[in-house]
Amino acid sequence: MVASSSKTKSSECGSQLRGREQQRRGAGAAGRADRESADLDYWDCNLTECSINEEVFQEQTCQHLTKLFENCLSRAKKTKLHCSEVLVPERLIRRVARDVLCLSSSEPCGLRGSIIYVNLEIENMCKKLDRIVYDSSVIPTFELTLIFKQDDNTWPSLRDFFFIGTCFAPGFRQALKLSPGFRLIKNKLYSSSAGTVIEC
Repeated sequence: MVASSSKTKSSECGSQLRGREQQRRGAGAAGRADRESADLDYWDCNLTECSINEEVFQEQTCQHLTKLFENCLSRAKKTKLHCSEVLVPERLIRRVARDVLCLSSSEPCGLRGSIIYVNLEIENMCKKLDRIVYDSSVIPTFELTLIFKQDDNTWPSLRDFFFIGTCFAPGFRQALKLSPGFRLIKNKLYSSSAGTVIEC
């Protein structure tokens, strides 16, 4: 009877030890799972934050580009275009800025390595308006030629006829309206590959 009791106790002790070992292993696996989950949450959080920061940066750059093009047209009114105002279709400049960013994204220095030539196609001629060097501290790696287009479907109003030859010098127009379309040409400065043309 004593031997039987000893065997029973030994069996119970073994069962308890195995149970504790299984609990320890289960706790270890749960701990590893929690750590892995925490690591995944950390990387997901960082990737989300990087994505948000990139979107914010892209938006700020797009706004800056838009302002540069608007200032370019404003300066060209009297010096190159000889008009009192330039009428720009809604969101045209923003569309141009986004396409410029898209063409710059594959370049080593991005937009900072660009030279942008701004032109206007008017009366079957291409008039040069401005040359924009985005970052003068960076050696340019590519050129972009932007060509705005005059809206040929507009007729001068009676008010414009009254202004011509009176308040303004000969050849000075009251307003010039741009077309919603434009052309954007990209040329790499250190590559023999053909240029990229975007026409909208």
